Amino acid sequence: MRQILAVAAGLVVLAASACSAPTPPRSAAPSATPTGPATLPAPTGAHPVGTTALYLKDASRPDPWNLDADARELKVTLWYPTEQRDGQRAPYMTPKESELTLRRLGIGGVPDDTLSKTRTNAIKDAEPAGRNLPLVVISPGFTNPMITLTSLAEDLASRGYVVAGIDHTYESYATTFPGGRVAECLACDSDTDPGFGTGVVAGRAADVSFVLDQLPSKWDGSDLIDRSKIAMAGQSIGGASAMATMVKDSRVRAGIDMDGTTYARIPKSGFSRPFMFLGSPQHVPGGRDTSWERDWKLLTGWKRWLVLSGAEHQSFTDGPLMAGTLGITPAYGVLPAARAAELTRSYVAAFLDQHLKSKRQPLLDRPSPRYPEVKFCPATCDQS
Repeated sequence: MRQILAVAAGLVVLAASACSAPTPPRSAAPSATPTGPATLPAPTGAHPVGTTALYLKDASRPDPWNLDADARELKVTLWYPTEQRDGQRAPYMTPKESELTLRRLGIGGVPDDTLSKTRTNAIKDAEPAGRNLPLVVISPGFTNPMITLTSLAEDLASRGYVVAGIDHTYESYATTFPGGRVAECLACDSDTDPGFGTGVVAGRAADVSFVLDQLPSKWDGSDLIDRSKIAMAGQSIGGASAMATMVKDSRVRAGIDMDGTTYARIPKSGFSRPFMFLGSPQHVPGGRDTSWERDWKLLTGWKRWLVLSGAEHQSFTDGPLMAGTLGITPAYGVLPAARAAELTRSYVAAFLDQHLKSKRQPLLDRPSPRYPEVKFCPATCDQS
């Protein structure tokens, strides 16, 4: 099913199935006065955060979207703990990436480079610090660049994780490679093809496995990683890709799907590694998306199915945090941006702390009065 993008709570809100390819709106104009550059919320962990980018080429397979490319090129952004507190803050995106993103979303009335002025917290190319650090791979939604999960990535790094965010080339509006070459969204023209979602998650699973293969030799800080402690999280089709990756690659011990319709089929014998669904009300039992109900029955290990009241599809991304800078007034009743970020960070970190650091998290055992928006399904959630 094709999606319709509506400008509402944040950068965009997807108003149909969570993982199919979104269609840019015909027009989307700001509805209020822009507030100036956005600032991502400060990380909540004890460590300063560093970041750097790797550029990898998989010559063993052609690119699935660019027929002229005989190898798969990937940009991987790393966030990690550092002892360095001063230095240049990493750019959120380039001015060209901002221009292409706003154009494809149909957002006018603000300068083309608006998103590139977003203020981040991570120090560019800082020296990594720590030892035996767990690794979390993250994957964005379709058409979203990796940077749309920066707030979550910075927070996890501040809590003592190495985070590897993958830009799946030609599946987002803009990915910049060395020399200024920009790869745009070739896959956007194929989103109605039969088997599209299944093909995307299979390709992303291959991307993740390749990155795990390459990281030890391509990043100087890789010796700080405990390679026995790897998890994956993603939003939308990135979340679906977490499931697909775990089915294919046993190195990924635990996974989180944030509001993504799943496509990879779990073996009928079941799947025992820890997995958490974290989503919007479309994923309640009997709701618009039924893939989680199907897969829930086949998850035989530790599992959680959490739904956030008032959440929209982009509530798990940086999108809502950009509303003010784009002059967008969030829809009434939608989960406020700062609260959505707090909830996402808290529950993702709790899951990872429990399953990669062996620290039991009571937050995951039952509903919390501190976070009344979070419903535990299927027992305590409904379609209201």
